[in-house]
Amino acid sequence: MARTLRALTQLMGWSCVAIGLFHVLLGNAAIPGAGSAGTTVDSWGRFMGASFVGYGLAWLWAAQQRPIPARAVRWLAGVFLLGGVGRLLSLAVHGWPQWFQIVLAVIELSLPPVFFWLADAEERAQRSGVEAVPAEG
Repeated sequence: MARTLRALTQLMGWSCVAIGLFHVLLGNAAIPGAGSAGTTVDSWGRFMGASFVGYGLAWLWAAQQRPIPARAVRWLAGVFLLGGVGRLLSLAVHGWPQWFQIVLAVIELSLPPVFFWLADAEERAQRSGVEAVPAEG
């Protein structure tokens, strides 16, 4: 489970960095269905893209720790879950979005429980005296 935590934490970090950079570079074009949303939404989307890069870097920071701190994983997963809840609120207020946004909502609502479950895997392995993932270097 510790290896799974480390792999998912790194994957989450790199994915968020890549998605964030995509939004910074492409603006509205990065959002399905928002190509003609205007300059205000473009500005906001690029800013949020940069914020998502920072969020991804926080995941990568957590992945570099030995052991990966369970508290950080839980906080970061909680933020991701909050994004999914935001999408549900949007659905309730405005109706169904473009199909890809639904896929993202499913990921944002289903992945955090996995992280909550795995969060302390490396800390538990370290307490039991088993090295969870060999140290690099």
